[in-house]
Amino acid sequence: MKNKLFESEIKILNIGLESFGKNLERSGVKTLNMNFTPSLSSDAAAWAVIKKNSREIAKANALALERVLNSTPFLVGVDIALKAVPGMKKNLILHAGPPVKWGNMCGPMKGGIMAALMYEGMAKDEKEAVRLAESGKIEFSPCHEHDCVGPMAGIISASMPVFIIKNEKYGNYSYATLNEGLGKVLRYGAYSPEVLERLKWMEKTLYPVLKKAVEFLGKIDLKSLVAQALHMGDEVHNRNRAGTSLLYRTIAPAIVKTCEDRDDAYKVMEFINKNDHFFLNLSMALSKACLDSAKGVKNSSFVRIMARNGTEFGIKISGCGDRWFTGPAPVPDALFFPGYTRADANPDIGDSAITETNGLGGFAIAAAPAIVQFVGGKATDSLNYTKKMYEITVGENNIYKIPALDFRGTPTGIDVIKVVEKAIMPFIDTGLAHKKAGIGQVGAGVVAAPAEPFIKGFEAFVKTLK
Repeated sequence: MKNKLFESEIKILNIGLESFGKNLERSGVKTLNMNFTPSLSSDAAAWAVIKKNSREIAKANALALERVLNSTPFLVGVDIALKAVPGMKKNLILHAGPPVKWGNMCGPMKGGIMAALMYEGMAKDEKEAVRLAESGKIEFSPCHEHDCVGPMAGIISASMPVFIIKNEKYGNYSYATLNEGLGKVLRYGAYSPEVLERLKWMEKTLYPVLKKAVEFLGKIDLKSLVAQALHMGDEVHNRNRAGTSLLYRTIAPAIVKTCEDRDDAYKVMEFINKNDHFFLNLSMALSKACLDSAKGVKNSSFVRIMARNGTEFGIKISGCGDRWFTGPAPVPDALFFPGYTRADANPDIGDSAITETNGLGGFAIAAAPAIVQFVGGKATDSLNYTKKMYEITVGENNIYKIPALDFRGTPTGIDVIKVVEKAIMPFIDTGLAHKKAGIGQVGAGVVAAPAEPFIKGFEAFVKTLK
């Protein structure tokens, strides 16, 4: 039979570098480039163990996801950190991300701690605050190790008011501070007098007003608010305009009912009204409460924490106990405020990636195309970012739906095995702090999680299997 290969039109499937295909195209050859990325691990023995235990892993991951999806997080109270947060004490300051010592902390985290020490009356100025922080008299610990989450630097000190969230399905609690707003704020490492004055107002006025209002309401269904916010253009990490508005509508009547001082009631409601990010801390805390229900599921490769301290990026895996797996934190791609550039930016920082870990934030960015424009992209990018995340997650959310994807559930439950196998890194949208203490926010952007923590986590997870 005559071979007609050389009489036919030649078409090439290119699985190498894209430039190979372009060279062929310039020669008139029709070429299709295959988007192929090798696995992050070439350890054949490890993959054999994964394959051998695939059924048990799938069952464990389904259980972990089921717990997260069945969780019912409610805002049930507001209190002072010293009274509410497990293990809190006067000389303890909590911070975002995995553990880090003072000498290794980034500028904005040091700035936030300096602000906290002055706010607590333990230091009269920044120099005294630095000396105290260096003295060994102050203890530092990750928020996540005290059932807390904190945005950016994530600083929580004894006198700060915190939201109390209860996962009523499983009985666990989580905690988060109240959001200060944007710009020069403690969480971005600022410590000027205006920062300290705002923190004191939040403790003396905002906190008691909110405490009475929440007590009057009994509890607020946060999961329901998030589900509605996703339909209104939020992803509840970098955009919280709808979430804050929905919370405002819920709590404003209770504030009017319970606050005896009309001036205080006005100031509190105006503060929330002018702070679109007020709901952020709640979206983080409700995500923490849900994900903690997946703690300690044997044989589960489910990632239950992603967090950054501005120096390192860390994760925790359901089947690996409380171990942190870390790697250097990257600098996000961003749009910067006038006068600032990438050279000014600190590496990625904050516990707020707990929202992505819970199927929100960057994983739900298809619901918030306005965010992509803010960080320098197109509306179609938001759809593509979310679609990509389905490839590395255990399943889809049963409550959080995306209108632009025909109300498909958000991709939920990062699987460390899929991340390593497909070399697709979790996508996060975030704010940027100046790398020097005291300056504050300099922009907003997007970032892919670094590979190193996931590779380390994968290797450790394999060792837990029989």
